[in-house]
Amino acid sequence: MLDATTRSGGTATASSGAAATELTVPAPVAAPVPATFAVRCTRVLLSPWSRLSLLLVLLAAGATSVLLFEPHRLLAHGWPPHVAGPAAVVLFAVAYGLVTVAFVPRPLLNLAAGALFGSALGMGAAMAGTVIGAAISFALGRMLGQDALRPLLRGRLLKAADRQFSKHGFRSMLAVRLFPGVPFWAANYAAAVSRMGYVPFLLATALGSIPNIGAYVVAGARASQPTSPVFLIAVAAIALPALAGAVVAWRKRHHLRRA
Repeated sequence: MLDATTRSGGTATASSGAAATELTVPAPVAAPVPATFAVRCTRVLLSPWSRLSLLLVLLAAGATSVLLFEPHRLLAHGWPPHVAGPAAVVLFAVAYGLVTVAFVPRPLLNLAAGALFGSALGMGAAMAGTVIGAAISFALGRMLGQDALRPLLRGRLLKAADRQFSKHGFRSMLAVRLFPGVPFWAANYAAAVSRMGYVPFLLATALGSIPNIGAYVVAGARASQPTSPVFLIAVAAIALPALAGAVVAWRKRHHLRRA
């Protein structure tokens, strides 16, 4: 009798569990919401290649503007007479930074800084313009070009340069700035595509540019006295680092190919 009762209770319990299972209704699965047209447009506009295209358009527009305004006329015609004093130095520094983003050669601007403002103020204006231009170029390259260009670093030399900038950012950029030969804009965008930090890049640019900028500014300030010792020393300070940079690059070419 006891055994039958136990079996009966077990059967009742099993029946209750089966009934509970049958009454359980699975929760409905939400269907994926299709992306709206605005969301798809946003994804396309923010894609790496769209941002790279925007960067190229901005650089082309900047280069076109430089060709139209012809900043090299500063050496021939001087600064506008209605702009003088500290305002002229600040305006020159800002303009310097903007036009270097658009590939204007910095030696020309450094000579103009010395010819327009003298050695001291010209040095300050050229240094400020260099840092401004480097900061703008690096920011544009990092935000608009890095994601699209990094997958393209497949060549041996490109990989070696990227590895050098990424691992030894400060000293690599310092060497590039101290030994001229690499175009200013090319170094800026190469650093932006690499994983170099923003602060080491700007610090190395500021410190490494001092000798070269100083030589060009002094040469521009003393251009009216081409036989003076100061002018000759400035010219030597321009030529010797360029020669040393060429020699170092020639000796390191095999190392880069093996990297």
